[in-house]
Amino acid sequence: MKNAANSVGFRFLFLGIYGLAMGLFEAVLVIYLRLLYYPGGFSFPLVEIPPGVLPMELLREISTLVMIVAVAVVAGRDKLKRLGWFLYIFAVWDIFYYIFLKILIGWPDSFMTWDILFLIPVTWVGPVLAPLICSVTMIGMACVLILPGFWGLRVKAAAAHWALIFSGAAVIFVSFVKDYILIILRGGYLENYFELHRNTGFMKEVTSFIPQSFSWLLFWVGEALILIALFLIARKTAVRADIIRQR
Repeated sequence: MKNAANSVGFRFLFLGIYGLAMGLFEAVLVIYLRLLYYPGGFSFPLVEIPPGVLPMELLREISTLVMIVAVAVVAGRDKLKRLGWFLYIFAVWDIFYYIFLKILIGWPDSFMTWDILFLIPVTWVGPVLAPLICSVTMIGMACVLILPGFWGLRVKAAAAHWALIFSGAAVIFVSFVKDYILIILRGGYLENYFELHRNTGFMKEVTSFIPQSFSWLLFWVGEALILIALFLIARKTAVRADIIRQR
């Protein structure tokens, strides 16, 4: 038991350091981008960037995900643990990204400051508080998926649990992207989705758009679905542990 505890502690520590370093790297890169395109400080509406820059940003985001997936695959011994390590590294990266931005340039001004969160498959926006809440939830999910294995237990997540998790994630996703999806649908840009960055009409709408309110109701519904699923998985694992001890 002691060796197992040391092993899981070692992995949480060093994979956390990896996520922290990624957060610092991302923060420094974003600072450079903001100096180029937002010398007066980042805010909405967005400035129009050269057509060739957006595809590079998408490649950068994809590369970041590949880096996290690769390390998670090496760290985990089965699919659930690999998913858990992916969520843990991603969450640590995201949390420290904002911590380092605050330390280095004093941004964001508050937890309610709006930010661009992601660009795949469409622009995600929301108050900084929202992704931070998601990151804490992801760390909780990582613990539910990872820790029982180091204690000699096997996590048994039923299809209903995964349905709740994926449904919750989908609802949260909609809360982040609904504004830009509406721009795409209203403007009839969907059929030329892969050329959006070259569409002057779309870029004009995007660069004039200022988000006004975040769909906190949608967000919390999604969070609730995920948290319910995690509670049910953890309870099922605990019951299984009691049965094993009684044998």
